[in-house]
Amino acid sequence: MVGPGRPQFVLFGSSIVQMSFNIGGWGAILADLYDRKADILLRGYSGWNSRLALQVLYQNFPKEAAVQPSLVIVYFGGNDAMHPHPSGLGAHVPLPEYLENMRKIYLHLKSLSEKTRIIFLTSPPVNEAMIREHFGNALDDQARTNEGCRIYSEALVELCQEMDVEAINLWTAIQQRDDWANSSFIDGIHLSADGCKIVVREILKVLKKVDWEPSLYWLSMPAEFPEDSPYYVVGPDGKTTINVTGHICTWQKEWLNI
Repeated sequence: MVGPGRPQFVLFGSSIVQMSFNIGGWGAILADLYDRKADILLRGYSGWNSRLALQVLYQNFPKEAAVQPSLVIVYFGGNDAMHPHPSGLGAHVPLPEYLENMRKIYLHLKSLSEKTRIIFLTSPPVNEAMIREHFGNALDDQARTNEGCRIYSEALVELCQEMDVEAINLWTAIQQRDDWANSSFIDGIHLSADGCKIVVREILKVLKKVDWEPSLYWLSMPAEFPEDSPYYVVGPDGKTTINVTGHICTWQKEWLNI
């Protein structure tokens, strides 16, 4: 544990999460926006479904931990929604079981602390033609289809409404762009920089609108060590220094108007 203790935001999910710290990734963008405000912790596992998530849930989020996360963003569903393989092996999880697994994940996270907030992300859409281009016939017998992602996404949103937990329907949000199929992916499944920006924007919308106390919206959170110091760069008057604690970098300005 590196001190002092900043709020912890944990990203928990499959490859959409594991790859989120890539250049232009949505996790990397959040880490940049929340510098000096929160620690963004990555718990992403490529290829995983909700069954595997349950196997490590208590290890990643122990109830006895001295510090509990302030926010957990959860994504599982795209792998669950794949067609079942004839062998019985593979990532597919039937929809009723998937929903029960997500319910269990939510109930455990909710039990960690009264201050632990939770956001669920649904499966993004997929570009089936691009998947075939990148993977050939390798996934034909366990295909990931846009229709399958829609079914699992809508079911998860309904579950979240029932549990009163914040949900972001990425399947819908990403398809708002006219060119979504070509601009949002690197391989038809995993998100490009453009696709990741949509994820960030939707997360920030939620964090801005909810009435959580304390606020977890990046512009509302205090920065660490905000005090003035004589060791900062001297200002134009030659007598005082410039405190840059609240400075918004040029590349962060696109996130000001959410």
